[in-house]
Parts: sequence; C-alpha cells; structure tokens
Amino acid sequence: MKFPCARLLGVAALLALLAGPASPLAAKTRIRMGTIAPKDSIWHNALKQIDADWTKISGGEIDITIYPAGQLGDGPEMVRKVRQGTLQAVALSQIGLSHIDNGVSALHVPMLLRSNEEFDYVREKIAPQLEKRLEAEGFVVLSWGDGGWVRFFSKTPARTPDDMRKMKLFTSAGDPESERLWKQFGFNVVPLSLTDMLLSLQRGMIDAFHVPPILALLNQSYTIANHMTDLRFSPVVGGTIISKKTWEEIPAAMRPKLIESARQAGEQLRKEVRQFEQDAIDQMKKRGLTVITPTEAETKQWQAEAEKVYPALRQGYAPGELIDEAIRLRDEFRRSGGK
Repeated sequence: MKFPCARLLGVAALLALLAGPASPLAAKTRIRMGTIAPKDSIWHNALKQIDADWTKISGGEIDITIYPAGQLGDGPEMVRKVRQGTLQAVALSQIGLSHIDNGVSALHVPMLLRSNEEFDYVREKIAPQLEKRLEAEGFVVLSWGDGGWVRFFSKTPARTPDDMRKMKLFTSAGDPESERLWKQFGFNVVPLSLTDMLLSLQRGMIDAFHVPPILALLNQSYTIANHMTDLRFSPVVGGTIISKKTWEEIPAAMRPKLIESARQAGEQLRKEVRQFEQDAIDQMKKRGLTVITPTEAETKQWQAEAEKVYPALRQGYAPGELIDEAIRLRDEFRRSGGK
C-alpha cells in the first residue's frame, strides 16, 4: 500500500515531535592561555604539547590559543584576567599561584629542600591539599611543573648572606610578602618586573638577583651579573591551571583523558628542565660565568639565616600548617633514606 505524500509528511512530523527538539552541534570550547615563559622555550613547548594532545582527544572541539612571553601581563595580572573571564587558563610560577592561594608557597620555603628527589616527594604528597585549595578559589590544576632551583647571581662574588646584604637585590614586583621578609632580615631589595631585570642591571639599579640558571641564560643577565653562588636556595614551583567554570563546560567523560595528557606533559617538562639546568650552567661557565661554591661553614650560615625566617613565613607568606606538613614530609623522606 502506498501512502500519499501528505500522510508521509504527517508521519515524519509526528516522529520528530516524539523525538523532541533536535540537539544542536556542540560549540567549540575556546581556551585562551597565558604564560610568562619565553616563546619556544621548554615551558612554552610543554603548553603546545597540551594543545596538540587536547585537539586530538577532543576531535578538534577544544581550541587552545597560547600567549607566551608575558604578552598578557605578569602572573598576578593574568590571574586577574582569568577571574574576569578574558583568559581561561594560565601557566604560573609560585608567585602567580600565590595570588590565588598562598598554600603553594609552602614548597618555596628557602633552604627547606635540598634535592629534586626531596622536592618531588614532598610535592606529590602535598599536591592534593594544594589542588583542593585552588579549586575552592575557582581554579583546576592541570599539571605541576618546575622552573629549576633558585640561585644567586651577582656582579661581585657573594659567598655569605652578609655579602649579599651589601648589594641591591632584585625581587619580583607584585610579591609584597617576599619583599617584606627580605627587608625584615636586612637585605636591600628592589622590587621590579621580571621583564625589567636586565635593563635594571645595565643601569645599576640592581647588583644581584635570584633566579633559576635557565632564566639567567635565556635573558643573558649572567653576562652582567657574572658570579653565581652555587647554592640551591629553593625550587621554583610551577603549575598550569584552568578556570573551574571553563573546565566544567568540557564534557565530563573527556576530562580524565585531558588531565592525564596534561600531567604527562608536566612530567616530561620536569625531566627537560632538570637536564637543561645543568646544561645552562655549563654553557654560562664556558662564556665567562664564575661559579662560587660555598664552603660547608658558609652553607651553614645560609641555612641558619633561612631558618630564622621560618617563624615570620607564617605571618602571611604561607599557611603555618602547610609549612609544618612540608617539613614533616621532608623529614619522612630523609628518614626513609631517600626512597
């Protein structure tokens, strides 16, 4: 039996009504991601790897645009933009992360940790607490990263804390707690944007700075402050975060694979940073950097000076309970023989 055309149209309309309204195609999730990492540096490349992985996992439905080299401001400024919604994600150092929640600064306590193995152990154990605190502020941690170990660079040799007190020491602008602590313990600090550090060295506004060796090589600041005190002052903690609002717009079934790929990129970055750090020191030495290795007695002076600061760190720099937890985990690692 053949149905008239009108009857066919009526059946089709009934089926459409029973099925409900047609589901629109999912719109692309567009993510603008900022970082102060230099263009094509190992940190920038790690973000590009996340972009490539997420494009593949999402079938092209997630589109990440990365803005390197501080194009969208320093860490605190980019955090503000994520809160406003003009950015959706950002890769930050401890300074930027602490503008969201200062818990991460517990990993940045000076002279608390002395090896990559200690750092990894403490961070892995404490990370769930840090991630929970950041999530409460509206951010999801995609991965943790490293920047290397902070060392002091200076125009003249500095073997002891008193040597460094005689110099004009760079500190990052926008980190008032660190500035307050340096001054409290007698250091002559000059707060500046990281992007102004090299010009300030050239003009004599500062005589010394404390950054990871990789950064000193990349921005060539070691050519002016050509003495490095070979003392692991503190590890640089980094993290790539995304606004919780944007994260929850991504289909839930897709998120575990996205997190897994971001964590893998972070792990690969850590390996590369640690290899590149020693390579950076070797390259700078070949080009005129003088490396000063403190004696055991001088190292103890630095350790004693750092530990004097610990009570003051609880007054705004980092939560006391997280500092205590970091110390407990460090001691636990050492008692285990570093296993």
